[in-house]
Amino acid sequence: MQSPIKKLAVLTSGGDSPGMNAAIRSVVRTCAYMDVEVMAIYRGYQGMIEGDFVLFNARSVNNIINKGGTILKSARCQEFRTPEGRKKAHEQLTRAGIDGFVVIGGDGSFRGASIFHKEFGTPVIGIPGTIDNDIFGTQYTLGFDTALNTVVEAIDKIRDTASSHSRLFFVEVMGRDVGHIALNAGVAAGAEEILIPEENLGLDRLLDSLKRSKKSGKSSSIVVVAEGDKTGKNVFELKEYVEKNLPVYDVRVSVLGHIQRGGVPTAFDRVLASRMGVRAVEGILEGKTNLMVGIMDNQIVFTPIDEAIKGHTKIDRELIRVSDIMTI
Repeated sequence: MQSPIKKLAVLTSGGDSPGMNAAIRSVVRTCAYMDVEVMAIYRGYQGMIEGDFVLFNARSVNNIINKGGTILKSARCQEFRTPEGRKKAHEQLTRAGIDGFVVIGGDGSFRGASIFHKEFGTPVIGIPGTIDNDIFGTQYTLGFDTALNTVVEAIDKIRDTASSHSRLFFVEVMGRDVGHIALNAGVAAGAEEILIPEENLGLDRLLDSLKRSKKSGKSSSIVVVAEGDKTGKNVFELKEYVEKNLPVYDVRVSVLGHIQRGGVPTAFDRVLASRMGVRAVEGILEGKTNLMVGIMDNQIVFTPIDEAIKGHTKIDRELIRVSDIMTI
């Protein structure tokens, strides 16, 4: 049975993440392979409302698989949160003859797509693109692996200075609600302590850990802190607390910030984006809708977008145990 879908659109929304361009490329080239027209929507849902569409072909996505960010740009669109804004977007899609779309983004982007689908019935498939790895229904989101490697490389460099000057560094990484980056980067970089939102370490235990490190002969220490950690109000308060209670330490803070979001995507993220893009287009042509593609046990799977939004990822308890053993 031939699919009624003749023209698809692709957009990126929310925060950028490495691998988004590889996913755009995959969607566009899969459409070309399936003989389906594809429109690129610039500036996310804002561009959808304004009709900022460009017809793409297979050659339109040359040489972007290795680029960070998103060539389609992104924007947070308050107007799309309103029924009036979504109605404008639907009118633009209808005028352009677009039968469905693939959205690459995080939970906010998916929430908007799900509401839009329920209001107008437009077929939609989501591809999870966020460095935080905090989307339910997939073991890995696009950009997580690249961000993780960026953080580890940065901590390795900070370690050089910490060792040279016998300092303690608090390194804050992204992770407002989840500690996947902090935990994995902390283990990979050999951090002496890792503070994540899922585990309230407490200030007393932090001091005890640092005392043990000093007593065991360590001349420098790295503490990786997820930005959403509850141990202190913020990483600078942690610094002040340690300086006050353990004056033996010369303490510094390094906030990595948005450096974690950019950069050349890793091979893992490029391959994952390519696989997700192919399956997203195949799925929508098969009549699937309001679903997100994800990866579980190296298999591409579909999860209802509403479940992906409402579900919660779980921190790797085994990795926490490994971290505790490694900090001896």
